[in-house]
Amino acid sequence: MQLPRFFSSPQLWRSFVIVWAAILYWLSEQSKLPSPGKFEGIDKIEHTLYFAAGGMCFLLSLRLAGFARKKIVAIVLTVLFCSIVGALDEWHQTFIPGRSGGDFRDWIADTLGGFLGFFLALCAEKWLTSAGTTTSAAR
Repeated sequence: MQLPRFFSSPQLWRSFVIVWAAILYWLSEQSKLPSPGKFEGIDKIEHTLYFAAGGMCFLLSLRLAGFARKKIVAIVLTVLFCSIVGALDEWHQTFIPGRSGGDFRDWIADTLGGFLGFFLALCAEKWLTSAGTTTSAAR
């Protein structure tokens, strides 16, 4: 299946990272968020999945632009990105009335999301390149 060429554009994925970060900031600015679910720890799953999405977009923007050609560099950059953004997000929440922020377990979930995002990005990159949209940055 031939995909539209814009899916292989690093600018598209960079734009997704910016939108992802803006939504994260907006969510962090809320004094109260809806209850996340019916069981303990579901918020950690939400953190992990949200940061996996951000990490995936971040890494695709790098790899499709030709940066982070080596997988170890890609892992480090993606996990570092998610970890730093997660730490800043937790710090930001400490200034919002009604929010506690500074939750170490949330930050760990954000960092784990970076690892998951890395694997998702590699799968997506493989799919994008095998679908004939671009040449792999890993080559």
